Amino acid sequence: MDSAISTAADAAAQRDVDAPGERPQGGGGRRVAAWFSALLLLVPTVVVACRVADTDATTPIPQLLAFLPWLLVPAGAALLLALLARWRTGMIWAAAVLAVAGWFVRPYDTGLTEKPSGKVIAGVEVLTSNVEFGNATEDLLAAIKREQPDLVFVQECAEECSEGLAREIPLADYPHRNVVEGKLAFGSAILSKYPLRTAPGIDSTLAQPNSVAEIAGREVHLQLAHPMPPVPSGLDDWRRELGQLRTYAATVKDAPGIIAGDFNSSQDHAAFRRVLDAGKLRDAAVLGGAARTPSWPTMVSRPLGTQIDHVLISEEFSVRSARFLELADTDHRALLTKLELHDAR
Repeated sequence: MDSAISTAADAAAQRDVDAPGERPQGGGGRRVAAWFSALLLLVPTVVVACRVADTDATTPIPQLLAFLPWLLVPAGAALLLALLARWRTGMIWAAAVLAVAGWFVRPYDTGLTEKPSGKVIAGVEVLTSNVEFGNATEDLLAAIKREQPDLVFVQECAEECSEGLAREIPLADYPHRNVVEGKLAFGSAILSKYPLRTAPGIDSTLAQPNSVAEIAGREVHLQLAHPMPPVPSGLDDWRRELGQLRTYAATVKDAPGIIAGDFNSSQDHAAFRRVLDAGKLRDAAVLGGAARTPSWPTMVSRPLGTQIDHVLISEEFSVRSARFLELADTDHRALLTKLELHDAR
């Protein structure tokens, strides 16, 4: 009889350990593991919930959304701790966060992944680079000379940068330019081998020039992107300027177009996805096999970081390749994409 009572007690204790929602039993170690599991899940849960709700919310959510894939690390650790604690609720919670976050790590699909109709009428190579206050001018000039892209988009092109482009890049190679000079991060430039007509740019804190290029007899709209970063004190400016890019994209969505630059946002930001959706745009890095390749900050080695530098293309373009280039003295990697323009009329 004593043996039967003991066995029943042991079974009841085990049910207490395994019961969902119950505090883990069986020693302080398990309780500590469960507490740490819950703590590790708090931030990933809130960020993933905002991603599901399609909102950037407020600080610190926009900053954390940029690094959403890395929230898999604390969520995975939380699952391990929940297993050690035999905390069933924690296991289910952590597994759910991991599953949802893992789903959103997939490249964002705008539904425009099919190759454009019509024959290829031109190959177009596009280089975009944030040279951080002009500090990376020397490496940018070397990259332009080496790669010879057809279109160049430069952000934070301070005096050293604009002067270097004028001095070192022959007009014979890039006869068409739209350069907005300015100090530190304000300046920007578009260089083109194709005829270029300057158009009104976006009225923003940092220069975001706009042009229309003539490529193989087609007018292609070119917009340089450089909205303000989502720092806690500047979230309103960040949202407003990404909203301006969204409005521009919607305005020209029925014409060939390229929006390239430092968007200060990743595919996990709702404001960035709305630019894609409004303009029926696709991310060339995604189509070129470089999805989730980090472009910022360069102070950490790959695969750490996040991709905030993009070349967005309209449905008239297909992508042959996309790769990120290391430039010295800037916190951004440059992005070089090889595109094909199709005659889809």
